[in-house]
Amino acid sequence: MGFDHRRAERYVADIRIFEQNVLVRHWLHGMCVYNDICDADFDGRVERTKNRPLPAGIVSISGAAIFCTSLFIPVIYLLSYENPLSRTLELIGICFIHSLYPFMKRWTYWPQAWLGLSFNWGILVAWASIDDRVPPVGLWIMCIGSICWTIVYDTIYACQDREDDARLGLKSTALLFGDQVKPILAVLSAVFVLALAYTGRELGQNIGFAIVSCGSAVVHSVWQLWAWDVDNGKDHRAKFESNGILAVMIWLGLVYDYICALAR
Repeated sequence: MGFDHRRAERYVADIRIFEQNVLVRHWLHGMCVYNDICDADFDGRVERTKNRPLPAGIVSISGAAIFCTSLFIPVIYLLSYENPLSRTLELIGICFIHSLYPFMKRWTYWPQAWLGLSFNWGILVAWASIDDRVPPVGLWIMCIGSICWTIVYDTIYACQDREDDARLGLKSTALLFGDQVKPILAVLSAVFVLALAYTGRELGQNIGFAIVSCGSAVVHSVWQLWAWDVDNGKDHRAKFESNGILAVMIWLGLVYDYICALAR
């Protein structure tokens, strides 16, 4: 009976994880379209983005809006199946965080921080969806650390557009940090690594997370800032995309610990 109970709990958790995966994928894709709609005018005046479908006239604003709505409908539907806590957190994210992100570059030099909050709010939502309790301190620390990580890689990405952003009156941490961009990103990277290690310790992660996840975060962070050529426009995108590899390594550390836990 104990075994059957544990198996049933894992089955329910797996269903919750699948729901969250579907919800997040549709929401992120929808927000990408929403962001492009809001930025269509600016994108048409930036060299890197002028050939995107909306500014190039390949897709109409109305067509993009219909597509965006079609992506959001499953999200709203799935919200009805969430527990009250996770639903509340998701609605806070939708109404007060994600919806405002496209406008942050017009209002503040910290749009990368708001992007980090938008991306990593899902850490808290996913925990609440599965556990139906307020996330523990370790998860909030991880959220803060992940926001720092987002600032790091999106600042590197934003360095591609510094001249265009300055010309158009748009703001970013790439402009704010100026010549001190590497030292500042080094501090933010350190916060991210420490948050990752702290959360792993608080949540009882084991050797896989410590070596693969945290170890990869250290190695990647050091390599990224040491090898990054700030004056090479092509290197900005390359270093930005390398963070996808780091995300996979962090996930693999979690998977290893999960498989080991199942085998016990």
